[in-house]
Amino acid sequence: MFYALFSAMALGLLALDQWFKQWVAANIPLGEACPFLPGLVQLRTVHNYGAAWSSFSGMRYLLLAVTCSIVVAVALLLVLRIVRHPLGLAAAFLVISGGLGNIIDRLRLGYVVDMFDLTFMNYPVFNIADICIVCGCILGMVYYLWFYEKYDKKDKTNGNDGSEGGGN
Repeated sequence: MFYALFSAMALGLLALDQWFKQWVAANIPLGEACPFLPGLVQLRTVHNYGAAWSSFSGMRYLLLAVTCSIVVAVALLLVLRIVRHPLGLAAAFLVISGGLGNIIDRLRLGYVVDMFDLTFMNYPVFNIADICIVCGCILGMVYYLWFYEKYDKKDKTNGNDGSEGGGN
């Protein structure tokens, strides 16, 4: 049930990301901004040819390879049922959704469309896919630190049968 719920969430966020990028690109000229949440966020069309903070700018195929590798690795955690707790599942599906959103842009356009510009602090412009990735990573850290050991870690008995005593 959780797989279906989080799959639907991930697909919905991916669709929202792609729609919003299209809308911003069509309605706000490149480099220009318009108010969104006054005093907090404005919408500004930016073409990001790199990763976070425009690092690795111009390395489209390297960024595609790295992002695809991460998405496949996280998907394997789901397919192999290594992650089963709902918090871990939510984290994994968020990372996959965000990664796919940015992969689609890089494949289709050669860059990622960013639009959220924080007006109350100096911070790079970002998009919905980036929000999914960051939220997924934060949830993933919380899951790993406080839930993985208790709910999903496979017990290793190091050759013992798990019973107490020497087994004589």
